[in-house]
Amino acid sequence: MGERRRLPRRRSHRRSDKGGKPPVVSTKVITDTQLPGFPLRSRGKVRDVYQVNGNLLMITTDRVSAFDVVLPNGIPDKGKVLNCLSLYWFDRTRAIVPNHVLCKDVSEFPPSLAAFADELRSRSMIVRKLVPIPFECVVRGYLYGSGWKEYLELGSVCGIPLPRGLKMADKLESPLFTPATKAETGHDENTSEAVMAERIGPELTQRLKDVSLRLYLLGSREAESKGIIIADTKFEFGRDPDTGEVFLIDEVLTPDSSRFWPQSSYAPGREQPSYDKQFVREYLEMVSWDKMPPGPRLPPYVVRGTRERYLEAYRTLTGLSEL
Repeated sequence: MGERRRLPRRRSHRRSDKGGKPPVVSTKVITDTQLPGFPLRSRGKVRDVYQVNGNLLMITTDRVSAFDVVLPNGIPDKGKVLNCLSLYWFDRTRAIVPNHVLCKDVSEFPPSLAAFADELRSRSMIVRKLVPIPFECVVRGYLYGSGWKEYLELGSVCGIPLPRGLKMADKLESPLFTPATKAETGHDENTSEAVMAERIGPELTQRLKDVSLRLYLLGSREAESKGIIIADTKFEFGRDPDTGEVFLIDEVLTPDSSRFWPQSSYAPGREQPSYDKQFVREYLEMVSWDKMPPGPRLPPYVVRGTRERYLEAYRTLTGLSEL
């Protein structure tokens, strides 16, 4: 690897807490799980999923990926933030769509999991076994990322024409529904609503679009009231194999599935500071790495800075100090 340059210091985005306690955090990092006696159903970039009594146990680890590569070292408390923040939003969105959560309290898990309680606490949930719908339901409220790149070239985002003269990070007049294909490995690819409708049917596509836009509006309005802009996000859904009922699954409005920007420093026309793993990506862009496995090990200051951003997003959105 080539010479590493230290990232420039950023101003803190931390809000005053009016006397609140700092988040309770740990130094232990869990990047791999082993639960003897329970079949491992899948091991993704972040989550390990096991079969438990006809349902699924979903464990959110501290693994961190960038450019579709899981990096050698994890981020302390990252998995807990993602799990606890998802549970927060699952509770708040039940009126819009049911979700897959069956049990979130480790003390109420089946007795057969008691030996793993310390490892599972705050980073796991028992969920329904559903049939995943093979599309990411992406909602964009701001012109950024791959949407900005397409706009510069074609004047559109995922084929949706936009007015001329927009700047990077401009707020869109209305949020856009821009689905993406779900990849088992590699990067998800933007697609169109028409392609989605052709594959899963126009009725289900319209249902997922309506629900996704409602979820985004609920989340973005609450987040903005607390000083965070949700620039874009993705939702995943599954269906009951017997009834066909649609459920919200996976994670919801987290720093891994969304772009979180501090409202206090938002300014269109430039890159935006964020609460997500952009700090990791910026470091990786500054080192000599071909973006192929294995990825480079993150230095302590990048691990620490990423952890602080995730914890601050959790604390700001939930108002809670403990994970």
